[in-house]
Amino acid sequence: MAIVVEHEKRRFEILEKALDIFIEEGYEDATFQKIADRCGITRTTLYLYFKNKREIFTWSIKQLTDGVETDLLDTIQDESLSFATRLESIMHTILDRCTENRRLFNVVLTYLLQAQKSGKDPDTRVKRRTIRLRHLLSRLLIAGIRAGEFRRITVKDANELLYGLIEAAIYRIAVLDHPDTFDVKAAVTLAVNGLKAEI
Repeated sequence: MAIVVEHEKRRFEILEKALDIFIEEGYEDATFQKIADRCGITRTTLYLYFKNKREIFTWSIKQLTDGVETDLLDTIQDESLSFATRLESIMHTILDRCTENRRLFNVVLTYLLQAQKSGKDPDTRVKRRTIRLRHLLSRLLIAGIRAGEFRRITVKDANELLYGLIEAAIYRIAVLDHPDTFDVKAAVTLAVNGLKAEI
């Protein structure tokens, strides 16, 4: 049991350090050897944990999104807050995390463009990584509707609206290099207010 725990701990440390390499070097210039060097291990040892650079990259992203998801769940489950406040709060948390990790989004953008050039569908790859986020948004919307706090709306459409705001923020951050999400946060507030049921 202790060996499994130690293996997972080392794997976590590798992913943390690898994420730094991807951010500093970019996806293309980050190599297995650079990751191994940063971790203070040999390439052979690194192969015990991961089969290639792409696997390290996708697991690094997953580790980051899992951390964000944990933060969001805490807010979603806070029954002292209204559903509208919870929704606005989690959207703001997501936007803040996007800003904090803006250099990473440049790497992700490059990675997705390379995937597209090699005939892979970047939309499918993104959806695989964001499906849980979409479910969290839907869950909160459904609970708000049932509680009578949100209007009877099509949850899928509301989810698309909210997710579209996140995508707009990521575009501004990664492509336009505009880290200020103030305008997008104002749009989130407007969208959440539009979801509220009339009293």
